[in-house]
Parts: sequence; C-alpha cells; structure tokens
Amino acid sequence: MQTTAANTPGPLAGVRVIEIASFVAVPLAGMTLAQLGCDVVRIDPIGGAADYRRWPVTDDGNSIYWTGLNKGKRSVVADLRAPEGRDVVRRLIADAGVLLTNMAGRQWLSYDSLVADRPDLIHLEVLGRADGTTAVDYTVNAGVGFPLVTGPDDYGAPINHVLPAWDIACGLHAALAVSAAVRRRDAGGQGSRIRLALEDVALGTASALGFLTEVMVNGARRERIGNAVYGQYGQSFTSADGVWFMVVTLTDRHFRDLSELTDSAKVLAALAQARNIDFSDEGQRYRHRELLSGLFSGWFAERSAAQIEAALAGTSLLWDRYRSFAEVAADERLRDNPMFRPLSQPRVGEYLAAGLPASIDGAHPPAVAAPALGADTEHVLADRLGMSAGDIAMLRQSGAVATQ
Repeated sequence: MQTTAANTPGPLAGVRVIEIASFVAVPLAGMTLAQLGCDVVRIDPIGGAADYRRWPVTDDGNSIYWTGLNKGKRSVVADLRAPEGRDVVRRLIADAGVLLTNMAGRQWLSYDSLVADRPDLIHLEVLGRADGTTAVDYTVNAGVGFPLVTGPDDYGAPINHVLPAWDIACGLHAALAVSAAVRRRDAGGQGSRIRLALEDVALGTASALGFLTEVMVNGARRERIGNAVYGQYGQSFTSADGVWFMVVTLTDRHFRDLSELTDSAKVLAALAQARNIDFSDEGQRYRHRELLSGLFSGWFAERSAAQIEAALAGTSLLWDRYRSFAEVAADERLRDNPMFRPLSQPRVGEYLAAGLPASIDGAHPPAVAAPALGADTEHVLADRLGMSAGDIAMLRQSGAVATQ
C-alpha cells in the first residue's frame, strides 16, 4: 500500500470523502479537503479517467497535471460500467458519507439513488450550467463577458485568460460547501444535496464584482483598458533594458509616492490647476490615466530594471516585476516560502510543492504525493468494506476492480 495521508491531523480529520470526477474543479475540491484533513479516495475507471494523461506531462508521458491535483488522496480503480464495479463504489460512498462528482446524468450516482444507502449523505455534484447542460471553464468564460474586456483597447477579438479561473473558484466553492455541510451534519445529523454549476460561479463572481450590476444600474458598457486598473490608477511600465513592471496606487499616499519618485509632483500640480483636475480623487486619476501614464513612463524608460527595483523598494507603492514561470520557480521567495516543501512524487520527480495556502496554527498543511492509479484499491476495500483477500481477488479477476 502506498501511504498518501498527511501525518498531522487537520481540522477535518475523520471526514471520509469519495471523489468520482476529472479535470479541475472537483479534483481541486478533493485535494483541498484532503489538505484540511479529510481521507479522500478518488475512484477512477479502468485505465484512468479522461484527465489521467492530460498535459503537461513528463518526458516519460506521466501527467504532471494529474499528480498536481490529486496530492494527498488515495486511489481506487473500478469498472464503473459493470454492475459489480458499481456495487463496490456504492458501498464505498455509503461508508464515506460524502461524495464529490461531476458525472452529471449517471442515475446510479445521483443523490436520489444513493441517499437510500446513506440517509445523511452529503452529495455534491458540479454541473456545467444550472439547467444541466454541459459547459467547461473556457465556454463559460466566453459566455459571461470577461474575454471582451480583456486585453488592449485597440484589439478587436476576444482574449481568453490562461488561468482556468472558474474551475478554480468552483473547486474552492465546492470545498467550502462540503465543509459547511459536514458542520451541519455533525450538529443535527442532516445530510445535504449540493448542486454547483460552473456558470453560476462565474455569474455570481461577475455580479459581486459589479460587472453585471454596472450594466443593470448605469447602462454602462465596460471597455477594454489593457493593463490599467479599473477605477484606480495602475499601469504597466517598461524599463530601459526591456523589463516590464506593474505599479498600482490604491491610496493617496501611493499616488504621492509615485509622483515624487518620478519627479512629477510639480507638473501634476500645474496640470491640476490648468485642467481643473483633482488628482486626490481616485476616479479622476482613472479617467486621466493616459495623461498620467504618459507623464510617468519616461522615468521608467530612462532607468534599468535594477535601478527601478531599488527605487520602488523604498516607497509605499504596490508593484512587482513581470516574471515568467521559470523565474518564479527559481526565485528565492518561493524557496523561502513555508508553504513549499520538497516533495518526491513517483513518476514525476522531486520538486518544491505547495501545500495548503492557509496556515493553520502557524503551519501550512504540506503537500503529500499523489497516489499511483489503483494503488490503494486493495487496502480501501479491505479497510472500508471488510473484504477478504479472496473477495478482492475475485473482483480483480472479473475485472470489476483493478489494483496496481
């Protein structure tokens, strides 16, 4: 048996979870719950689910993606099409009492079907859309509006963001919902049926941040503004040696520091008087952002990246240099970050892996290696369902389950 459970009990220690899903949202939810202390068993079909070989992969073809989202879980493989395989899975779900899935439309995995085996079942199902139709992060993003306000103001086509933001937000919403459902069950013995639509996560976010409300209330249409910060003054600048920086001013002090750093205070005072502009007002700073950027950019263009970094470090300004993933991976800040610890991941290699972003009682729950596909089948069936070695061997011979 390959041990993949964390050594230090987390706040959700003792909670058992079955995960039957693929891709990002639900596996992220399962991994987050595992980092919080849950015993999470991921169940895959024979040969692995659709995401088992997803890129990026190692030179040997092993999925870095799959191991990245399945850290700290245990792995069981079963034939999800065979009655014997389904029976084993249903029994594991009833034993655990918590199911995470994105396999919408499978009647045998529905809440109505499974609650008969476990009345206090917590059943979370992630859907594409609330009406049950299919959608993924990239199609949801296209349909919500963000790609049409992303990118330079003179660019005509939509621009998708590389980060699967809605998958990530959905996964974290799912983990939060399960945590709340566990709390309710512990308090009163009641299970929960939770349906979480990826599109609703995106729409809810767009509503909370004002993108939708702005249209409904003001009739305004949000425009593309490139790297500027909406409603504030923030902009990207380039150094003399071609390095890009992002600088943000959220307060009057930030703006004063930027004005003084770039020797622009006197010019700004003259512009304010001549054009009747109140640069102490963040809205006016935003409206006149092009004027300000033209004024500040010269200071950056005349200095090297090293000079700019040294100067910005002595101010209150919010800033950073644009970095590649390779630069971030090699940065001392990452190596010194207590969230990261060395991890030896079978089939992938050794690297610094992030644990739970939140520290609990002063420590980040560490990353734990992802299991090999089917590595825990025998142990989970014996431990959870009390099956003998002979029973498991018969299931394996019939093809109902698979072991490593």
